[in-house]
Amino acid sequence: MKALQLPAVATLVLGLLLSACTSADDQEDTTLKIALLPIVDTLPFYVAEQNGYFADERIQVELLPVKSPTERDALMQANEVDGMLTDLPGVGVFNRDEPQVKIISLARKAYANAPLFRVLAAPNSEIQDVADLSGVKIGISQNTVIEYITDRMLQQSGLDASQIAIEEITAIPVRFEQLMAGQIPAATLPDPLAQGAVAAGAKLIVDDSQFTDFSQSVLVFSTSAIESKRSTLEKFMAAWRRAVADLNNDPGAYGDLLIEKGRVPESIQGSFNMPPFPDNEITSESQWSDVVVWLLEKDLVSRDIPYDEAVDPSFLE
Repeated sequence: MKALQLPAVATLVLGLLLSACTSADDQEDTTLKIALLPIVDTLPFYVAEQNGYFADERIQVELLPVKSPTERDALMQANEVDGMLTDLPGVGVFNRDEPQVKIISLARKAYANAPLFRVLAAPNSEIQDVADLSGVKIGISQNTVIEYITDRMLQQSGLDASQIAIEEITAIPVRFEQLMAGQIPAATLPDPLAQGAVAAGAKLIVDDSQFTDFSQSVLVFSTSAIESKRSTLEKFMAAWRRAVADLNNDPGAYGDLLIEKGRVPESIQGSFNMPPFPDNEITSESQWSDVVVWLLEKDLVSRDIPYDEAVDPSFLE
């Protein structure tokens, strides 16, 4: 009888262990809510959704369109979403007192043939190069990535901080309209709107394709989501990488999605090319350190935020 009981006991123990593992896995919340602005950077989300990659991973991803960074950040601050697509200065401001969010991947970055931001002069302006911008007010949204990249592009091109003048024009469409009407002499705009402005007569002065270390958008999730939904986020990243591969391998297949979700101006819909998307990359320590230096200079944070409080590379392959 004893010899017969041992396998039974072993089977029981094994069953309990398997049950515990299954229960732990089943208990993890497999839903993610993510706040997204209507910009080109978000395309992999919609490709993953359209191609069923989230469903393949057995996770539920709700994409919440927002109209402004303010609305997006408010949802994140209120814990109404798990994640968002944002920029490096935004992450620093969120974590100014303590870690609230962490970067788990790049979403987009500037490439030599695909800028994210451009400094433009108004049509018919006498401004020809960066030197002509010394003391000239440039339309930006203050204390944002727009101001950060404007500072860095102009400084790298030969201006010092005292020569850079800015004018606060928060709404990008208003900034575009005022630039094209000559109501402001210069402005910094994101692509594809910036390319549309050039096509309509604005003058390109400098863009970040020359300074690719500074411009990037990032996938950010709350520290609580990273702790409680790690398996779900790993599956999310698997779906994200499949979508990025699709976009990079066959960009022409997603032209309609680019126009719909990326808000490509009608004037350049036939000429604006799908940008490349970074695959399995994350913010470096030097890139993060430069952003923190800028945030400290602008008094947007009061402490040196460590890299490991803002970036979690563990979700990379």
